[in-house]
Amino acid sequence: MRLIVIAVGRLKQGPERELAERYRERFDDIGRKLGFRSIEIHEISESRARDAATRMAEEAAAISAHLPEKYGLIALDERGKSIDSAAFAQHLGRLRDAGTDIIFVIGGADGLSPELRAKAKLAIAFGAVTWPHQMVRVMLLEQIYRAATILAGHPYHRA
Repeated sequence: MRLIVIAVGRLKQGPERELAERYRERFDDIGRKLGFRSIEIHEISESRARDAATRMAEEAAAISAHLPEKYGLIALDERGKSIDSAAFAQHLGRLRDAGTDIIFVIGGADGLSPELRAKAKLAIAFGAVTWPHQMVRVMLLEQIYRAATILAGHPYHRA
């Protein structure tokens, strides 16, 4: 079972990249025992189109090029549901048990195209505020790691 994060924008060297890598490595240690491969991350260049609709469409096409045949799409979107860590872990566990690759998508400055959002099995928001894509990626990787600790029954999953 693969976990793939497809994100518009790149993480440059610095604290965000270091923190993202820390959570990715922590997940790798526990995820294999749960039937997950390591997390793949695909960075998509931000569109340079003049209008938002065209930018979203170009970014959606680039994201779609990375989607495997059978997948469960989870969109990170400010209009998504706010769910707690336990519910997030349950969603991951169900998709894993179904043998479905799990794809997380993080859009660019304009968000995700409506067509891409419609394909998502779940749309998640990390609160009511808008976050920079770099921070969303860090928070997503932390939540994936936390979900793995919950699925594994570790007592420190709340830490």
